[in-house]
Amino acid sequence: MTDSFHHSFTPRAWQALAADASLALSERELARLRGRGENVSLQEVAQVYLPLARLLRVHMDAAADLRQASDAFLDRPMRPTPYIIAIAGSVAVGKSTTARILRELLARQTPRRRVSLVATDGFLFPNAVLRERGLMERKGFPQSYDLPALSAFLAAMKSGGGDASIPVYSHTAYDILPDKRERVHRPDVLILEGLNLLQAPRRPLAKPFISDFFDFSIYLDAEESVIRRWYIERFLELRATGFHEPDSYFRRYADLTEAQARRTASALWARINRINLRRNILPTRERARLILRKGADHRIEEIRLRKL
Repeated sequence: MTDSFHHSFTPRAWQALAADASLALSERELARLRGRGENVSLQEVAQVYLPLARLLRVHMDAAADLRQASDAFLDRPMRPTPYIIAIAGSVAVGKSTTARILRELLARQTPRRRVSLVATDGFLFPNAVLRERGLMERKGFPQSYDLPALSAFLAAMKSGGGDASIPVYSHTAYDILPDKRERVHRPDVLILEGLNLLQAPRRPLAKPFISDFFDFSIYLDAEESVIRRWYIERFLELRATGFHEPDSYFRRYADLTEAQARRTASALWARINRINLRRNILPTRERARLILRKGADHRIEEIRLRKL
């Protein structure tokens, strides 16, 4: 089945494109990669993620060949630069799990390539800045990110330097950790995961925009009503676990009854996350090279690969 702009595959048909690929991943290893509420199975990894890793390797090899040919044409060898893969989509849709699985598969299948994973959470403005600007309830919206810093990081990666120190975000503190940095050292492959990665510039720019740095982009998709349910279920799970940590920003929610927690999560979804999804995230879906469409049980039901 196809539309005007995509090739569409069922997981079974997608798996057939890499039927000879072997899965070197155990159930214990997969359990370590799963996020909260995710039920991705080894079968789904074999059907969806293993062929995707194969496709990415094809693209990476082609990019390396093109770089060598360009070097020969220019008679000016350039430093190797990382192949950057962007993973975008709504909150609670499973971006982090997808990113971790792909990192694991690519690292195993291409042991000579260093694979790094970076979440854009580290480029959120600190809460103090967001409060000053009246943006605490717009956290995760494009304006809540330090886009110049993110752009500078990607430019440093693509310039051939390949070594950078980036901020660290704590989901427990719900804030940037002021005295902690993470080093990203000369990756061959950089997986970047975040909500609004596929945004186009809102006005003409004289320099590259965030999405201009990407070599391949993936969008995780699902019906809005389903994502809302996943968000509420994750909130309920955190209410029983992570919210009880003494330094949790959300400690005030830990003692809510289940009914109160459901109402609170529903209100947060409607006031913040639904708006961000409809206004900023979902409109970028068709810009992705690959769309992974999930069903209500979190399993990927359709793979759509853009033709152009």
